[in-house]
Amino acid sequence: MYDLTVAMEWLEFAVRWTHVITAMAWIGSSFYFIALDLGLNRNIAGPADGEEWQVHGGGFYHIQKYLIAPEAMPEHLTWFKWESYMTWLSGFFLLCLVYYLGADLYLVDPNVADISTLSAVAISMASIAFGWIAYDFLCKSKLGESPTVLMLLLYALLVCMAYGYTQVFSGRAALLHLGAFTATIMSANVFFIIMPNQRIVVADLKEGRTPDAKYGKIAKLRSTHNNYLTLPVIFFMLSNHYPLAFATQYNWIIASLVFLMGVTIRHYVNSKHARNGNPTWTWLATLILFLIVAWLSTAPLYMNEKISSAETITPVQQSLIQSDGFENVATIVQGRCAMCHADDPSWEGIAWPPKGVRLETHQQIAQHAEAIFIQSGVTHAMPPANVSQITDEERAQLVAWYRENR
Repeated sequence: MYDLTVAMEWLEFAVRWTHVITAMAWIGSSFYFIALDLGLNRNIAGPADGEEWQVHGGGFYHIQKYLIAPEAMPEHLTWFKWESYMTWLSGFFLLCLVYYLGADLYLVDPNVADISTLSAVAISMASIAFGWIAYDFLCKSKLGESPTVLMLLLYALLVCMAYGYTQVFSGRAALLHLGAFTATIMSANVFFIIMPNQRIVVADLKEGRTPDAKYGKIAKLRSTHNNYLTLPVIFFMLSNHYPLAFATQYNWIIASLVFLMGVTIRHYVNSKHARNGNPTWTWLATLILFLIVAWLSTAPLYMNEKISSAETITPVQQSLIQSDGFENVATIVQGRCAMCHADDPSWEGIAWPPKGVRLETHQQIAQHAEAIFIQSGVTHAMPPANVSQITDEERAQLVAWYRENR
């Protein structure tokens, strides 16, 4: 288990690194093409719908856009798809590594919903699939013929899912799953709608037929949805590092407001790119929404109420608590770590436990056994700068205990 834990830690790091790299590529290309489309000069002669001159890296670029297609198929045509596919695949792999294999620690919170890890994983997968099915149904229905109505319906769906996730999963997993739910809609838009429509246009062009403009219109609508959903997804993917975002009883309301902030921010940026005014009111709106989010995060801390009131000990945790050497480990952790990782931290400047991790009780220490092993045993990441002066002998005891019992 010692070697497996280290290997899994590096595997998770590698997958997370891949996920961040591909996400940057996808988001970057998405933002670029939205900005390009909005900023095109359409007062031009010829068959092109618009053009743009740009300068970058010491060179000039002349870009033209055709609503349907050019008269002849270009010899070299670049498709933007793998950024989206690899972002979703690496993200799902990371979800499996962290939240499915570590379901008893990160996914299931018995104080929220007393369900088995298998049930939680099944709910997770089913909900992600449901998101795409429901969204796609709305887009293709009569209700989806109005872009504004469609956006409101999508927002209502996301708010409902935010509330639903917080009633089933831990706070950390709830916001992460909301991000995965939304990102799946975005990537599925590329895979099931945008790319197939583009292939139809290309096939028509090769066969000498005039492509139907509706395919480009549909693809552009889905691309616009992706544009407005991107920033909230980034927030939710980062939220698991910040308990003030996920560890409050109002976390689903926070998530709902984050979606609105995504709209206000993108509205400002898109308006500027389209040279359609300077809607500075969005700055104030975003600030007000953010201040409400910050206020909700401490009104009051959800984990303080829920976890302090009851602790459900799993069989694995019970086994660790009863294992040889646990008393020494508990003494080390409570003496070197619990001054910060507590309901009421005693360390000056720490108002709440970092990342929501509490290490005051035996159950909490057993729950975070792997993190203790990695953070304070194998590495010297914790305590930061070794402020509590944990010794090498104490670190060795943590490693030996974990190796012998896991």
